[in-house]
Amino acid sequence: MKKLIFSIIIPVFLLPSCVVSQKKEAISNTKSPKETSNKPFPLYLKNLKQDRSLSAAIKRSFEVYEAPRLLDNELYSNFKYTELNGFDYHGGDGTISRRDPSKIIKENGKYYVWYTHRHTETAPQGFENATDKIPSQDWDLAEIWYATSTDGFTWKEQGVAVPRPPKPNPGWRSVATADILKFKNKYYLYYQAFDAPSGKYDKKRDAYDICPVALSWANSPDGPWTALDNVVIPFGKENEWDYRVIHDPNPLVHNGKIYIYYKSGMDKRDANRQFWDAWGVTIADHPEGPFVKHPLNPVMNSGHETIVFPFKEGVAAIANTDGIEHYTIQYAKDWVNFQIASVTQLLPTAAGVYSPDAFDDDKDGDGITWGLSHFINAGNNWNKMYTKLGRFDCDLSQKVNDPSLKKSNILLPNELYFSQGLTPEQRKRIEARNP
Repeated sequence: MKKLIFSIIIPVFLLPSCVVSQKKEAISNTKSPKETSNKPFPLYLKNLKQDRSLSAAIKRSFEVYEAPRLLDNELYSNFKYTELNGFDYHGGDGTISRRDPSKIIKENGKYYVWYTHRHTETAPQGFENATDKIPSQDWDLAEIWYATSTDGFTWKEQGVAVPRPPKPNPGWRSVATADILKFKNKYYLYYQAFDAPSGKYDKKRDAYDICPVALSWANSPDGPWTALDNVVIPFGKENEWDYRVIHDPNPLVHNGKIYIYYKSGMDKRDANRQFWDAWGVTIADHPEGPFVKHPLNPVMNSGHETIVFPFKEGVAAIANTDGIEHYTIQYAKDWVNFQIASVTQLLPTAAGVYSPDAFDDDKDGDGITWGLSHFINAGNNWNKMYTKLGRFDCDLSQKVNDPSLKKSNILLPNELYFSQGLTPEQRKRIEARNP
């Protein structure tokens, strides 16, 4: 990432041309206050001098973000959404659900995607009412299916890729949240393997949803898939940050090695959400491992269903919900130390991106322009809860330049705001405090 010195470092490859043209002139804010200009801040960046003090906000505009203007920031985008064709949800009665799409790859002239697929007798009924046929949660009693498309909008469901194995093999209760890796002409699916209904409390680990990461491989994206009956990413030791859960494996290739980014949760997991979702990375020479966790883990402090993809020589990450840095797009030039590149809105949930160079290891990732994400409670009825897949488009690519996707003033319908109304308890509290 080319940089221009400005106090600490100023990103230059995305600055306006009037500033980039001055990259031979080192702009440094190292003079003492007596030597610093007190003139008003200039109208044009080309007139910005090296001998002035800057407020914390203006310094941050250059030192933290990829560019001070959103239009020049390759790691900023809005997101547009499109309904998909080709998937049936049984009238929205909650018995069929599709969620957590994988990365999308293109093979044999077609796009491929894998996802969590549930087809059960009823909608989810909660852990207390779960049986061998009644799911506790939307991802319970699920299998990993796949679909193909020639245009990314209309999909043809191809059926099961990874079924639930016989008990007591890992995943006998449910297999979910898969992601794809292509490495040396073979294909690998990493996924979560549940051995109990989701929502079951593990007293020893003080956590819910204890599910190891499992792996299946194939010589073709169409399978057949062979499961490995072992845990791919080991849990941390007791009192280590990833002792309780390891979720959402995201594999990429870097420096000839397999990098898998994964989520874990610290602190108390309860109704008051006193937990801290963070992300780590583990590295191996072979897709089957052994994987070695990076000593700086966790490497991200936020994000519930984070999406990662190569960008330039580093890796970019979309952190959607949860955490102090949610709704941000971040970047790690060294694949470990993430910095906020932009803040945006309407981010895709649990997205699988089309990242053509995700496994190329070419040191110049282009970025992404589209992918699939999921929409929970698609029927607007929690008693018939199911999730559906949709498409998103964006401009997080070096090669694409779509200014219409760089707007900051996205106007949402009034009804959306008013639908987020006060609860009766909140209204009573407010009224009781009024004089």
